[in-house]
Amino acid sequence: MDISIIIVNYKSKDKLLRCLDSIKIADWSSLNYEIIVVENNSGDNLSEISQYPNTNLLVSSKNLGMGGGNNYGLRIARGEYVLILNPDTIVQKSAIKVLYNYLKSHEEVGIVGPQLFYPDNTLQFSCFQFPRLIIPLLRRTFLGDYFKEIREGFTMSFVDHSKIMEVDWLMGSCFLMKRDFAVKLGHKKRGGEVFDEYYFMYFEDIDLCRRTWSAGKKVIYNPEAVVIHDHQRASAKLPWYFAFTNKLAREHVRSWLKYHWKWKSL
Repeated sequence: MDISIIIVNYKSKDKLLRCLDSIKIADWSSLNYEIIVVENNSGDNLSEISQYPNTNLLVSSKNLGMGGGNNYGLRIARGEYVLILNPDTIVQKSAIKVLYNYLKSHEEVGIVGPQLFYPDNTLQFSCFQFPRLIIPLLRRTFLGDYFKEIREGFTMSFVDHSKIMEVDWLMGSCFLMKRDFAVKLGHKKRGGEVFDEYYFMYFEDIDLCRRTWSAGKKVIYNPEAVVIHDHQRASAKLPWYFAFTNKLAREHVRSWLKYHWKWKSL
């Protein structure tokens, strides 16, 4: 098996089916793949996915979070490479093969991800610098207008996003890893899982990319692969002063603090 695609679903049935449609018509010449869909106790009836070839459905009895859901799928993955993919994505026909060929021919790379676009075809920033403690405040409040250089440095808005480049971290909506390397990155203090379940939601992708760099491998943004991502940034829709009244915003703040505590950047 060449590639295992892991998709964690939470109340995203319609988007998930569109994502599966795009995978079905992608360029799979000379490649074997499997899809592992994890239904993360959202209540969605996913019986329709039986019509998609090479697709397995895992139903969790509880919401495991983003990292936990992916870990659930990774336990049964058989592919030499693993593609972590959000259900709200549409992969362009050659995208997966471009990522696969790049990673296969670059042993020094641990994670590679595509260029992302919003559904209206505008660029979506998906590669970033590691966050400073103050970044969520700069992105959520008026303070960002006074510290634009720091805010825009985080999103790498000043660089040419049409070029392949090394980056600190990639958005976890779509990236490819070699499975053996992912397993080696497993957090030994917390059961050896690939994604650190210390985070329930948010910052798992940053943490994984940081561990990749610490292991001596590179994280690469490759715009030759293109994926459409219907990203809503749900946790950032409310003003900062609602951070402790909205569940998603609270979870973002909690993970933000956990990340900086773990990496001693508080």
